[in-house]
Amino acid sequence: MKHLYLLILLFTIGAAFGQQAPNQADIEGFKIYPNPVTSGTVYIVTTANKPKRIRIFDVLGTPVLETTIMGRELNLSGLKAGVYLIQVYENNKVATRKLVVK
Repeated sequence: MKHLYLLILLFTIGAAFGQQAPNQADIEGFKIYPNPVTSGTVYIVTTANKPKRIRIFDVLGTPVLETTIMGRELNLSGLKAGVYLIQVYENNKVATRKLVVK
């Protein structure tokens, strides 16, 4: 039964974060790798390669990391192993993805 509640929770969080305002769209050329993260570092690549505001949430929707990066490299060594949602904002556009940290 706990697994069912967890699946429902993950689906609900994913649906909530997946909704975007009409003037927002997925970031062009957005890539995040490696996923799952094993080294504590993840790379976020976009076509524009401009500064990015990053927000990471745990499966309960609690923010665990908020930062801005100028390049492509994001240090996640402070995060425990688990499943997260990552939101990346660049030029008034947002991309939301599932992020696995091992």
